[in-house]
Amino acid sequence: MTTDHEALKQTAAEFVRREVAPHLDDWEAAGEVPRDLHRAAARQGLLGLAFPEEVGGQGGDLLMSIAAMEGCFEAGASSGLMAALFTSGIALPHIAASGDADLVERFVRPTLAGELIGSLAITEPGGGSDVASIRTTARRDGDHLVVNGTKTFITSGVRADFVTTAVRTGGEGHGGLSLLVIEKGTPGFTVDRALTTMGWHCSDTAELGFADCRVPAANLVGRQDTGFAQIAEQFVVERLALAVHGYGIAARSLALTAAYVREREAFGRPLVSNQVVRHTLVEMRRQVEVARAYTHEVARRHVAGEGVVAEACLAKQTAVQCATYVCDKAVQLHGGTGYLTGTEVERHYRDARILPIGGGATEVLTDLTARLMGYAP
Repeated sequence: MTTDHEALKQTAAEFVRREVAPHLDDWEAAGEVPRDLHRAAARQGLLGLAFPEEVGGQGGDLLMSIAAMEGCFEAGASSGLMAALFTSGIALPHIAASGDADLVERFVRPTLAGELIGSLAITEPGGGSDVASIRTTARRDGDHLVVNGTKTFITSGVRADFVTTAVRTGGEGHGGLSLLVIEKGTPGFTVDRALTTMGWHCSDTAELGFADCRVPAANLVGRQDTGFAQIAEQFVVERLALAVHGYGIAARSLALTAAYVREREAFGRPLVSNQVVRHTLVEMRRQVEVARAYTHEVARRHVAGEGVVAEACLAKQTAVQCATYVCDKAVQLHGGTGYLTGTEVERHYRDARILPIGGGATEVLTDLTARLMGYAP
């Protein structure tokens, strides 16, 4: 991290302490974050860090985004809060990369300004990580595409003003997929239900329906039938971002736990005076440092233009295993306090459980990595 990265990290941390921390419990209970928070984040320059200036961003790169995310987690942001506030990170990159000036003006710029909320719809009830099996269809009818199908587990799907949607415009398999921007209010597009989840409580999650939904063909992102390649290209950044979620909440949980075991007394002395407690803290720290260092290195290589598809999978898996272990130990060392609903370590423990599932399930990414590294027959 350079001095610029550290300064940005502190700016993001202060933003969370000022704008998020006093309200986070209320937003968790409400099941969403307010739109005003998106505007506040935009004013702070946090929403468009890794987007080019020509599309309304700050012209930074992935390393700048990682620095800001680390600052947010360090100050107590939840993984769910980050997913809800920065859904633009998965909804917009395909549009920005397409070079379509009309789509950029209509969707990218206002979203990075905090005026619109976008989401990305890939997962369907019949399949998640298997992108090539998508069944939602988009049939050409003149200057429109008629969309039919269902999407589920869509982050920010309840609040979204538009959804960057994976649809089947061609035949079976990878080659028949396209990305299509579908706006809220389009006849036939419905939010069928808001989903209640184990964690990420302040991140609204939805099931979406499309019934003869007529969408202008001008809303196609890039060329028709190139959707799979566009999705795969952006998966690297999404997986690295989820890795930051993993070690970010782990590092926060470690900091909370280290403070707690110094203050909490048992049998007449602080918990930290017990060797087993100190050794647990060291193992928690080791896993956080390894996950952070490896993610930084893979991100640096990605920014340098290297192909890191397999390494991004490894970074995500390393970091989410770290989160699973560290958040569990944080609850354990907090004892009964850690098991109380509403305590911060309890929230991180719940939030950590989605990380090995979202952005590609661990089992799927492990097999993908095996093929990429030449281990598959």
